[in-house]
Amino acid sequence: MSKHVHIIGAGLAGLSAAVRLTQEGIPVTVHEATRQAGGRCRSYDDAQTGMHIDNGTHLLLSGNYSAVDYLNAIGVTPDFAPADFRFVDGANGESWVLRLGDGSLPLWIFDAGRRVPQTGIVDYLKLAPLLLGTQDKPLKEVIDRDSELYRRLLDPLMIAALNIDTPNGSSKLAAQIARETLLRGGHACRPLVFERGLSTAFVDPALAFLKGRGIDVRFEHELESLSIADGRAKALSFKDGETVLGPDDAVIMAVPAYAAANLVPGLTAPDQFRAIINIHYDLSPPAGSPFMTGVINRTVEWIFAFKSRISITISHADRLLSLPRQEIAETVWREVTEILGMDAPLPKWQLVRERRATFAATPEQNARRPAPRTQWRNLVLAGDWTDTGLPATIEGAIRSGARAAQFVRNA
Repeated sequence: MSKHVHIIGAGLAGLSAAVRLTQEGIPVTVHEATRQAGGRCRSYDDAQTGMHIDNGTHLLLSGNYSAVDYLNAIGVTPDFAPADFRFVDGANGESWVLRLGDGSLPLWIFDAGRRVPQTGIVDYLKLAPLLLGTQDKPLKEVIDRDSELYRRLLDPLMIAALNIDTPNGSSKLAAQIARETLLRGGHACRPLVFERGLSTAFVDPALAFLKGRGIDVRFEHELESLSIADGRAKALSFKDGETVLGPDDAVIMAVPAYAAANLVPGLTAPDQFRAIINIHYDLSPPAGSPFMTGVINRTVEWIFAFKSRISITISHADRLLSLPRQEIAETVWREVTEILGMDAPLPKWQLVRERRATFAATPEQNARRPAPRTQWRNLVLAGDWTDTGLPATIEGAIRSGARAAQFVRNA
């Protein structure tokens, strides 16, 4: 085929597009500005602690169909855990388990022993304005924030999914998360466990897939500018020279929003971002610890009990960015040992701060997300910040890459 696609960025959106196009026999070249692929979804060997850790601990669910399709395409068989989610109230020590079962309908809502404690069916029916609304509003305008359902489930879930304070979050994005997970029953909510790290699951197999098919992934090859004329992208300028595009060639711009805004003329994109903090502790969790624990009323929000380490995630973490790293690590460790019933001094640790982890998932910022198609016929956008209908998640990134590949193929 005469068509050749240049993919700018080897994060999950770019890798997803490359894998999809390669499957269809369309030649691609991937250009990545850094020394490694994966973007925010990658693993590395930490020299300070000796741990092999993820840049950030990401939760994926069995209902994330684009991500599951991607994993299958690169030869990875997902390992699903049961859809049972443990929560702990850090203020009083109360704990409960949300048991979603394994069906494809949300029948757990009708079982008092499986749903959120101290909630009734009426509480869930009150979510109708959220699920049926057509306008994007702040969540505080469409949900009851005084309910136990909000305190025990919706607030921690939406903070994690939207990475923003729940009251100001986008109702459209929140509703779509609910539709694709909770409302589809436990069959769509089984967490995917990646004990060996995100790179082992999402990145390394994709690179091997592409290499095995002769696809060139060029690292430390940052795009400096894009030449546009006559309604199409004409050339790509890199530090080592210019690549002139043929009449059938195309470009998929799969870089972060702030980078795309500097490269694509007149691009409207999210320009407000929120931080995430992850801390990894070099100590095995107590035997029998649940893989994942959600925490309310504490600094820590999610505890992940891997076999040889304990990892925690704090979303909407801008409030903590000015604090000393040591103070954060010590505070969180005290909370973790209390919640997991441990008596252990602070082990070796590593703290990872992603200051621009996601775009701010407010209605205003959601409205700034561009469609994948641009006004130039051979230039397509990809990334979790584009208009995927989802917040900035792994699923959104992979879905955007697959969709960009489809547009390029059909152009």
